Amino acid sequence: METLTLSELFVMLVEPSSTQGRIICERLEEAGVVDPSWKKEGASALAAMPEEKPDLIISAMHLPDMTGTDLVKTMRNTPELMDIPFMLVSSETDEHYLEPIRQAGAIALLPKPFETDDLKRALCATADYITPNTDLLEDINPAAIKTLVVDDSAMSRNHISKVLSNIGIEKIIQVENGKEAIDQLQADYFDLLVTDYNMPEVDGQELVRYVRNESSQSSIPIIMVTSETDQSRLTAVRQSGVSAICDKPFETNSVLSLLQQLMVDI
Repeated sequence: METLTLSELFVMLVEPSSTQGRIICERLEEAGVVDPSWKKEGASALAAMPEEKPDLIISAMHLPDMTGTDLVKTMRNTPELMDIPFMLVSSETDEHYLEPIRQAGAIALLPKPFETDDLKRALCATADYITPNTDLLEDINPAAIKTLVVDDSAMSRNHISKVLSNIGIEKIIQVENGKEAIDQLQADYFDLLVTDYNMPEVDGQELVRYVRNESSQSSIPIIMVTSETDQSRLTAVRQSGVSAICDKPFETNSVLSLLQQLMVDI
């Protein structure tokens, strides 16, 4: 499938400020987006989405009637809206607000002000998500990759699974913590494990250690997807035997590149 061009992306902006809205629309057009839609409230955006069918929602954090977190959570819990990519543009730095956005599978979180190049990269990530360039996988058959996805956030599991299914991975099992993952690994064979780091019961690092030291699938490729920024913790995870670490947001091209590196024998 040929990747969408930015001129083919239909973007809906949700921004209450007239000044900020004009600036962002101008930046979108500079990046190649044609005629973006602009709403000033979350409710009006949600009401318009089924009819307008946007390819991407770009939202501020603080709206007159809800937060950007409320908006993306409502989208993720509405079947006809749940797969629409979401981008946050905000000066908000409080992780109380930002972490749920990451967990919901945001394409990008951009600060205010942002650089046009950063916006363009995020728009390209959206196009890659919608129409991924699977030619990057070369000789790999993604349909043959049986994958276990582990994350305590249902929205994050669903987003990761959607990225994987978009690139052709069909056999995906989801579980919500490391303990359930261990049960699955004891019962079945997998070609790929994608796991979160911070989880109850058994966290991502403990799961990696189990796989590498105790399971019958000790050589399985493991991708850890996390918003963790503590470098000492990440170093410990790498030392425990993880194959690769991906940031949240979980980008399609990063996944394609990692699969090409990790799955050469599948």
